[in-house]
Amino acid sequence: MKTRSLFANGLTALLLFSSLGLWAQGQPAIQYFRNYDKRGVNVFETTKTDTIPYDGLKIRFGAGFTQGYQNLNHSNGLLAPSPLYEMGGGFPLAQANFNIDVQLYDGVSLNLVSYMSSHHHNEFWVKGGYLQIDKVGFMKSEFFDKLWKNLTLKVGHMEVNYGDAHFRRSDGGHTLWNPFIENNIMDAFTTEIGAELYWKKDGLFIMGGYTDGEIQGNVAAPSTPAGAKRAPSFYGKVGFDKQLKENLRVRLTGSVVTTSSSASNTLFGGDRAGSNYQYVMENAPVTLTGNAFSGRFNPGFRDNLTAFVINPFVKFGGLEVFGTFESASGLSSLENAEGVTAYSKEPDRIATQTAVEALHRFGKTEQFYVGARYNTVAATIAEGYTATVRGIRTDVTIDRTSIAAGWFITPSILLKGEYVTQNYGGFLATGANNRFYNGKFDGFVIQGAISF
Repeated sequence: MKTRSLFANGLTALLLFSSLGLWAQGQPAIQYFRNYDKRGVNVFETTKTDTIPYDGLKIRFGAGFTQGYQNLNHSNGLLAPSPLYEMGGGFPLAQANFNIDVQLYDGVSLNLVSYMSSHHHNEFWVKGGYLQIDKVGFMKSEFFDKLWKNLTLKVGHMEVNYGDAHFRRSDGGHTLWNPFIENNIMDAFTTEIGAELYWKKDGLFIMGGYTDGEIQGNVAAPSTPAGAKRAPSFYGKVGFDKQLKENLRVRLTGSVVTTSSSASNTLFGGDRAGSNYQYVMENAPVTLTGNAFSGRFNPGFRDNLTAFVINPFVKFGGLEVFGTFESASGLSSLENAEGVTAYSKEPDRIATQTAVEALHRFGKTEQFYVGARYNTVAATIAEGYTATVRGIRTDVTIDRTSIAAGWFITPSILLKGEYVTQNYGGFLATGANNRFYNGKFDGFVIQGAISF
């Protein structure tokens, strides 16, 4: 009964969003806006190009919908019968997002995104929202108008602009910008409360950001050593992005983020929508919410964290290459000996990630593509730490190879598929992560995505 209900809800949403997609074509234009459909592919930070005149308050409603079919197999090297969840081909829960974009004033806009259905939060859930200011005419000052010519300010509870991979990832029901099915193994994505200030000119940009360092608002300030201390996150980004020739675009960015202490840092675990590889490498019994992030890896730097990433992007004609070269270090609160008397603070653990993807887009409007991505992670994980017992550390590796193809049936409708294989190395046959011992999964996933 529940499965039929989910299918009926998904079919209803598909029909609704298909009709809404036709209506969406007549929606008002928003200044400095990244379109949710195919026009938003390979768009990163919005530019300072002002092409839309302001003629009053405008409200734009949008949505993202994704229904997938997966047929994945998984196994591990445990000698006893594996308790891994028994999987077969089937349809995961359909996912849906709801977007509101508002032109509030000339050069001032609001963005709000909510999850209507996802693999983690099945109920309606607000992802976040922000105010973006590209003009300050409301200040009635010629000096500030000139000062702001190359500046952009974003303020709100929003995606932290660390790295470029989050501009290409799947996000709940909005999966149309991602040419593959899933995100990076170590998925750098979170939403925090803060502000980002950009300077942009002739393809160059510099950004500085400040947030509260937490995925949710938090006003606690514990005075005891056992308490989870809080400190803000500081981050920055520099980059170059320019169309050098008619058929050649080059982009290169570097990002850094650092937090000295958090109650719960979530840079690599801030997604509240879930994975697009459902239940892979999960022990039975499983639940949709409790096992929402299958196939990903979180290094567990929940207290202090410092991370760096370099992202090159080149598009030459229909050929497109995007890379992620990342290194992060940090600790959990127990490894930092917060509230611990049995042992002292541990040295920082390190996790590194490399991901390289190559695509060929073709067709009259580049409506077709084929591509491949190789993604590998090497990290030291911590297991068994308590307030009275020092745990153990283990070096592990994970690698993934994906081969994908896609067809933009219309600018708002994408059909895509992927064959994937992922391998786990270094995990122990005992302990909390023993399900990954000599683990592997492979198979294919197909998705239909609508965004407008």
